Amino acid sequence: MYLWDMQAKIIIIEDEAIIAEEIKSTLTILGYKVVGHAMNGDRALDLFASTQADLILLDISLKGSLSGIDLANIIKEKYNVPYVFLTSFSDKYTLEKVKETMPYGYILKPFSENDLKVNIELALNRCREDQNKKVFSKEYIEKKLKIKLTNREYQVLVAFKDGLTYKETADKLFLSLNTIKSYQKKLFIELGVCSKYELLQLVK
Repeated sequence: MYLWDMQAKIIIIEDEAIIAEEIKSTLTILGYKVVGHAMNGDRALDLFASTQADLILLDISLKGSLSGIDLANIIKEKYNVPYVFLTSFSDKYTLEKVKETMPYGYILKPFSENDLKVNIELALNRCREDQNKKVFSKEYIEKKLKIKLTNREYQVLVAFKDGLTYKETADKLFLSLNTIKSYQKKLFIELGVCSKYELLQLVK
């Protein structure tokens, strides 16, 4: 089960206390858990290092030496947590700076409860998809299981992971049903398992 399938934990980085409290109250109503709030970059860095979060709401314009853009680059480099920008600015220069950091969302102030909910859910879902792609890459699986997969074996494994039947897998890969079962048998032997369920549990 993923963390965002439960109560998502969120950090708020916002230097206006009234807005931060409003966000916290709205998030609580929506069923999220606020695990920290910082009003400047230095405090934000302390929070990132000491608090486990599923998502960060990040104001672009912060008082102090570190801007939201600066913090976004640090998050990308060190913490690998999805973040959604909060801002009052939508000018071309700000948007270009934002795009460079590749955020998971961008919310313009003033925003509604629905703006928060939609952006957070989209960000969490996109993060899950990104992690699934990374975890199920051929290189990752080979390193984790200490085996070498042919491209066809990997394609069969991906098809099984996606819930395809033997026939659907065969049709997708333009192979015969017997060939698919042959690849499955080889994977079972290489990994010491007896079922597709056991096979997929190994690579999760």
